[in-house]
Amino acid sequence: MFYALARPVLFGLDAETAHDLTLGALRLAQHLPLPLACPPPPADAVTVMGLRFPNRIGLAAGLDKNAECIDGLAALGFGFIEVGTVTPRPQPGNPKPRLFRLPAARAIINRMGFNNGGVEAMLANVRAARYRGVLGINIGKNFDTPMEHAAEDYVACLKKVYPHAGYVAINISSPNTRNLRSLQGGSELDALLTALADARARLADTHGRRVPLAVKIAPDLDDDQIASIAAALQRHGIDAVIATNTTVARTGVETQPHGSEQGGLSGAPLFERSTEVVRQLARHLDGALPIIGVGGILSGEQARAKIEAGASLVQLYTGIIYRGPGLVRECAAATARLAGAT
Repeated sequence: MFYALARPVLFGLDAETAHDLTLGALRLAQHLPLPLACPPPPADAVTVMGLRFPNRIGLAAGLDKNAECIDGLAALGFGFIEVGTVTPRPQPGNPKPRLFRLPAARAIINRMGFNNGGVEAMLANVRAARYRGVLGINIGKNFDTPMEHAAEDYVACLKKVYPHAGYVAINISSPNTRNLRSLQGGSELDALLTALADARARLADTHGRRVPLAVKIAPDLDDDQIASIAAALQRHGIDAVIATNTTVARTGVETQPHGSEQGGLSGAPLFERSTEVVRQLARHLDGALPIIGVGGILSGEQARAKIEAGASLVQLYTGIIYRGPGLVRECAAATARLAGAT
């Protein structure tokens, strides 16, 4: 009800201004004695990556880059929350405007560029949060770090976030950091995953806890590339794959206002392709590691379709913008008892 009233106001604002205003309201609400919680989703606990999730519906990275609203977001009923993408050093991201709504297509184009306050600022917010559920922390590289030194940025972030994360997501698929997607290629991916696996082994010994690693991939991959990535993830002992990030394709939105803006497209036009990537991954992995499905979910039925395609968990972002927080409970109800523990 509240979101139905607020949405016209928010959609009357510039998209990034509305985003910042919403986060500001969540920050304020989580520090006030006001009823923020939505009706709880149905109980549907599942074990994935060795972690226990109260339901299969998570928040995708990108909404709360600096982990400022963890408690407010948790009150919406998510089974897990992923924050970031965070980089070792603060960076402003790409020039504005960089976030565009395509309402007729129920889509968003963004070219934010990993704008964030840096890993130290994020961790201060994580430590201050009361949330004790599964927290994913999504890590990336600074825009000005040469690609040949990218692994150093990822390892530096991994070392910092390791004690505080339920799992760590490796973002190598954003289209908004120059050449980042090249890290999905054969030798580049092997080198990165070797560095991360070695660092994780040392951190596990130090902390007495093995934190799962998940790799987030693009939808703009052919079947041979997906097969190669699936094999690499298994070789290096990665614990999950997140499919998918935003797309650089513009199929179906070419004539929409803002449809030609550069950046990654999310929302309804991404659903079919991202679900097909889940399906292909499931075939190549054959149960070797779980898939987290994300991309274009705007209904409980679509969340269910991700699970039926082979995902163990799903994540929302753009759907929340168009449907509001009630989508979390709808998706949790639709996916309850669909998939076994992984």
